Formats: sequence, C-alpha cells, structure tokens
Amino acid sequence: MRLKKTYLILIIFIISIFVVFKIADTRSFLFLEDFVSSSQREFIKKRIFSKQYISTQHRVIRHYFGMEGAHKRNNYDLLLGKINQETLSNNKILDRYAIVKGIYLGRAMYYPGSGYIDFHEDNLFILSARGILGYTKDLENELKFKQIKNNIDKFIGLDQFLKNRSFAVLDLLIFQNKIFVSFTNEMEDNCWNTSVLMSDLNYKEVKFEKLFFPDECVHMYKNKDKQFHPHPSGGRMIGLDKDHIVLTTGPFRSRFLAQDKKSVMGKLIKININDANFDIITMGHRNPQGLYYDRENEFLLETEHGPMGGDEINLIELSKINEDDIPNYGWAIASAGEHYGGKIPKNEKTYKKYPLYKSHSEHGFIEPLKSFVPSIGISEITKIGENKYVVSSLKYQSIYFFELKDKKINSIERVKVIERVRDIKFKENKLYLFLEETPAIGIINLQ
Repeated sequence: MRLKKTYLILIIFIISIFVVFKIADTRSFLFLEDFVSSSQREFIKKRIFSKQYISTQHRVIRHYFGMEGAHKRNNYDLLLGKINQETLSNNKILDRYAIVKGIYLGRAMYYPGSGYIDFHEDNLFILSARGILGYTKDLENELKFKQIKNNIDKFIGLDQFLKNRSFAVLDLLIFQNKIFVSFTNEMEDNCWNTSVLMSDLNYKEVKFEKLFFPDECVHMYKNKDKQFHPHPSGGRMIGLDKDHIVLTTGPFRSRFLAQDKKSVMGKLIKININDANFDIITMGHRNPQGLYYDRENEFLLETEHGPMGGDEINLIELSKINEDDIPNYGWAIASAGEHYGGKIPKNEKTYKKYPLYKSHSEHGFIEPLKSFVPSIGISEITKIGENKYVVSSLKYQSIYFFELKDKKINSIERVKVIERVRDIKFKENKLYLFLEETPAIGIINLQ
C-alpha cells in the first residue's frame, strides 16, 4: 500500500512539474510534451490544474490581445522609437527601432511581439502575428507604420489564441500587387492546418478571401500518434512566377504525414493564385521556417527546424521537380537531430517508427546543404549578393552570413544581434530584421 502511495505521489509530482513549466511557457521543457499525450495534457489542464492554467495563460492572452485588438479597431498607427545603434562583430552597424505601440502579443508569450515584414515598391510592410497590418514610406524618419484595415480576425482570433499561444499568423507575402497571409487555420473544432488568405493590395483597407484552404487537418487530441503541437506548422511563402506562389507546411507533429504523398502536411506546395489549384513539389519536411527563390540560379533555399538538434538548410532544384517522383528531404526518417529526450526507453517506440538516420542519402533522401547541431532555431533566409546569403536564428539570437558555390556552403559567419530574429528582408544593400524580444525593426547597412 505504501509503495502504491509513493508511486502515485511521484506521478503527481512529475505531472505538476510539466504543467508548471508549461504554464510558465518555459521552452527549455518542450521535450516533456513528448512524454504526455495530447489528450492527457488536456485532462491535466482542465481537471487538475484548470484554475492555474486559466489564471495565467488565458488572462495574459486576453489582456495583450485586448490591447492589440483595441489598437486595430481604432486604426491607430504603429509607433516606433529609435533605441540604440550597435556595432556588430562583423563591424556593421545595427540600428534598432522599437515598436512602442501596436504589437503586444508574440507567438511565445514571454516575448512581447512577433511579426513579419515585406516590401511593396519602396514601402516597408509589417504584419503582427495577431493580425495588425501597416506600412511606412520612411521608417528611419517617420518612426511609424500607418495601419491598414483588414479582416484577418474573420479567420483567426481570440478563440484560437486561447487554445495555444502558437496558433497565429505565420507569414506575410506581397507579390504581383497582391497580399498573401498564411496562418494556422482551425478548419473544424480542434482540427488544424496551414492555410493562405489573399487580397488585392490596397493601402487603406484589404479584404482577404480564401486562397489555399485544404480539406485535410490534424486533430489536437484524436490523431494517430497521439501527439500534437502548433510549432511544426511551416507557413513561409515566396513568389515563384506571375501565376504561382510556394507555401511551406508542417505536420503538426503527426510525423508520418510528411512521408505521405497524398497529404499536404510537411510539404512545399505550389499554389496557383488565379484558380487555387496546387501541386506538391517537395516532401519530407518538419517545420519549414524560411524560403527564398534564387531566380538567377533557379533553385529554392528552404530552412526548417529540426527536433532536438538538426535544423537544416536545403536546396531545391526546380528543374528536378517531378510529380511522379517528388523530391524527398527525409523527415521523419532521417535527421541530424534526435527526438526530445534522446534514445531513452520511453522513446523506443518512437525511434522504431521514426528512426532519424544520420545519413539522408543512404536511405534515398536528399541531404541538407547544412545541418545545425545543436539547433539554432533557424528562421528566414535571403540573398544579399552573388553567391552570398544570410539566414536568421531565433534561439541563438543571430544572423549567419554564408557563401554558396557549386551547391555547397563554403563558409559561414555568425553575427549576434541579441534578439530572436523572426524575419529578414534585403533591399538596396540594407538588411531589415524583425526582432521579437523588443519587439523592433533592425536595419543593417551592408555597404
């Protein structure tokens, strides 16, 4: 009897630790989620720790979403202030412009705000992870983004954000005088996918309509692997030609979907912006967070988060894309990383199903250009000159400059910017960054 009581106390203690860290949003304990199924976590939250859970996550989300929502409803400008100028390790200067009003709630709550940037002509656009849209003609002198009215909250809003902080807007793309927004879409109650909205570009008000809304979704609790998380959702977009964009998707931790040719999860998808028809162009992706189309060389560069280690930079040769033989990048069979917790008894079944071989090519998959072990929290990627590129990092608060020749990365230089870098864009010898711990816009003159 005493042994049973001890066992029960130990179980309650372990569960308590998990929930406390989950409530506190401590990302260091993300691996614990692999040891408790989605349905078990929901039971714990609702039946055991409901008061604590509601009084922390829900209260904070309601508060900050309320502030951002009020800013949006009143159509206030997003105000900025220049906070500092810093010399980086490569002797370049980073100018940092803090967003002091307008963006309050990030994809991870303990970071004040997440967002995405893009250009239309000479105007810099910004979109918050919760749906505020704005633009500026002269960031460095105006110190504001003029807000553009939009209807994103028709498709995602407080009900979704309360279910998990990571349900959010995922990317902004301006292309062919149209504006595209990807987001985690609750297609039906508790069942999710990555979808895309589109509108003609208008500087006063945009009214989004559905573009890519697949029928397939992953249920938070009723799924094959009994695991679910919003993080592996992808969402990056890039313009391909006058009729097509490319979207990245993740499998929401239903890993097997990345290897299913009939599934849109864990793929790169080419979408026709005229009729919404689409084709899967690559497969075997975990959580693609960066995408760049190198028109001169006719290839895509894609970045994706690995599991515990194994972030990747991948090269996708468009000339080799074949509908009958989709290029396969290996997830969840091959990866330089490990499942959260590593090769412990608890993970034995997971490794049997998803072995994470260290060689991609030996098992019929395409090798990454580079794997990062440990992971850097890789995000966006762009080109800054002939054979020269830069990729950004969330976890390591850095940007990485590298050269790519003969389909090989020859050198890579890490430059720390002291904040998580969610997005980057390059224009007229300047690198623009969305920094999500202030939040702020960073500008680096590369001349």
